[in-house]
Amino acid sequence: MSPRIQIQTTYIFMVSTHPAGVQESGSKYILSQGNQKETVSPNQSLLPLSAKVNDRDHLQIGGCDVTTLVKQFGSPLYILDEESLRTACRQYRDSFKQYYQGESQVLYASKAWNCLAVCAIVASEDLGIDVASGGELYTAIQSGVNAEKIYLHSNNKSREELIFAVESGCTIVVDNWYELNTLVELASNNGSSSCVPYRIMLRLTPGIDCHTHDYIRTGQLDSKFGFDPNALDDLFAFVSEQPSVFNCVGLHAHIGSQIFERQPHQDLAALMVEWLRKAATYGINISELNVGGGLGIKYIESDDPPSIEEWVKPICKVVEKACLDGNLPLPKLLCEPGRSLIGTTCVTAYSIGASKEIPGIRKYIAVDGGMSDNPRPITYQSIYRAVVANKMSVPLSETVTIAGKHCESGDLLIKDAQLPKTEAGDILVVMGTGAYNYSMSSNYNRLPRPAAVLVGNGEASLILQRESYQDLIRQDCLPERCRKNGQ
Repeated sequence: MSPRIQIQTTYIFMVSTHPAGVQESGSKYILSQGNQKETVSPNQSLLPLSAKVNDRDHLQIGGCDVTTLVKQFGSPLYILDEESLRTACRQYRDSFKQYYQGESQVLYASKAWNCLAVCAIVASEDLGIDVASGGELYTAIQSGVNAEKIYLHSNNKSREELIFAVESGCTIVVDNWYELNTLVELASNNGSSSCVPYRIMLRLTPGIDCHTHDYIRTGQLDSKFGFDPNALDDLFAFVSEQPSVFNCVGLHAHIGSQIFERQPHQDLAALMVEWLRKAATYGINISELNVGGGLGIKYIESDDPPSIEEWVKPICKVVEKACLDGNLPLPKLLCEPGRSLIGTTCVTAYSIGASKEIPGIRKYIAVDGGMSDNPRPITYQSIYRAVVANKMSVPLSETVTIAGKHCESGDLLIKDAQLPKTEAGDILVVMGTGAYNYSMSSNYNRLPRPAAVLVGNGEASLILQRESYQDLIRQDCLPERCRKNGQ
């Protein structure tokens, strides 16, 4: 049984951070009582929607005291708020139903966090799943997601992954000529005349740039993703000549991640309708358009992303107008949010240990995790906010740098964080860790990966077990000749 515990926007991609000289407390991040949680867009909130300060002055999420969760499950600990995740799913789903007159399907970009529980939750909210590897596809299927709602991405799908996708019945988002030719070869080997044509979409590079970190921009022409838009004639001709191999149902494009601007996605939607029209001249009946994802989230106070509804509405209207002007039927409209669905729904709880003060320079406090459970600060120079879960109303009186425990000078989670005076044993909570934390985690320095719990209505359920030292060597092999003196 699950244990119950009662209780033109400029992007700043993470370098130092808090307003100086302000005597505030961690409770400032809690949504005011006047805010109706149902109408708050989760991507615009630093803490999960269910976050509260309880009568012990402790942070509570999903009705669970965070300090009690750490006692129960250990730290570091990913804490996922079910209410926030389901709210984000519903806001995406319902916004498309409200503003788009045709069919629509929201797909969760599961590379943000792919595990059985997360896939099952989003599927229960009638979302599909976007996967980026055979492993993510396997996880989605094992969680019970209908393969007809799974779309396989990747810029270099292996032959084995393509076979798995075909056998599972999911849609393959074809990224390049190598994949097209591999699918033709597979069909030939299977006897294409007796084969059901492979359900595919074509990913195109739109040539639309946007302001975000270089590593997460994907829409510019100089990108590893997608077919060259200047070669559409060759591409559409090739696909149209293989009707027994390809059932090309749609077109896909994606311009990047953590985007606050609205115009690029509207430009993309209009451009994709033009591509749809061009495909029709080759006899390809495009019934689906996938505009990707990329809506940003609030990591720090100055971040101001559009709400989910504000992002969805204009995209729907642009597609409708372009189709109306071109006398085209409305395609099924798809999108692939990842970060904006799950990023702010999760926090990571750490135990504070050592501290070091260099007079006149800096004070460090160290936690029991770091770059192995959150590689984004060292990879993208990402900025986060943090609170001390057991001191939510204590004034922010210290400026500290929060260091991880890894043997790496760059293992710093937050530089110049404003915190109350801390001591060993305090519980530090870093906000906004739902996206690309667990999914990019590692065993650097052979640290076991953390556990994760799903919280809601005062109940905490384990969704990822903490790794053990035995897990770390489970895949190791030790040849006899490597043993000292053959022992």
